Amino acid sequence: MTGKLPSVSSKEIINALLLAGFTYAPKRGKGSHTALYKVVEGGKKRLVIIPKRKDIPKGTLHAILGQAGITKEDFIHLLKG
Repeated sequence: MTGKLPSVSSKEIINALLLAGFTYAPKRGKGSHTALYKVVEGGKKRLVIIPKRKDIPKGTLHAILGQAGITKEDFIHLLKG
């Protein structure tokens, strides 16, 4: 059974991704966006761009999870800490 994605802010997404091993990419995120990255298998980097908003639209959240390579279920688990 798949969980339904909750309404989340950019800060909640960033905290969840930091728990998943992502770190800030200071030279990439500017102004109204934050950039995080994670080194994955083969030494490749997975870059995620998160808009700074109070409520992130569901479609944007799906795109962010796709960029991060995280399932909905794993994301919900990360939100719970």
